[in-house]
Amino acid sequence: MEGPFARLPEGFISEILSLTSPVDVIRASVVSKGFKPAADSDTIWEKFLPSDYQDIISRSDSAVDCSTKKALYFSLCDSPLLLDGGRMVPLIRFCCRIL
Repeated sequence: MEGPFARLPEGFISEILSLTSPVDVIRASVVSKGFKPAADSDTIWEKFLPSDYQDIISRSDSAVDCSTKKALYFSLCDSPLLLDGGRMVPLIRFCCRIL
């Protein structure tokens, strides 16, 4: 990464990106390869998940197996969970696919 952002620590860039939206984070990672490590950070994607996502996932009727918070976010965008014996719950209310 070149320019003024090159001197910023990845954690600082992650914090800035976490104040935007999932769409903006994806766009930033596409525009600048220097943003990609920060944009893939679990710290950012956890902020886009519901605050009680761990409790909700533990009540899911099917297994939710994602290796990153980003993968979990997009998994929840693509398919609502069935909870407590079959009640469908969409966890991510707005999800915009860019690619």
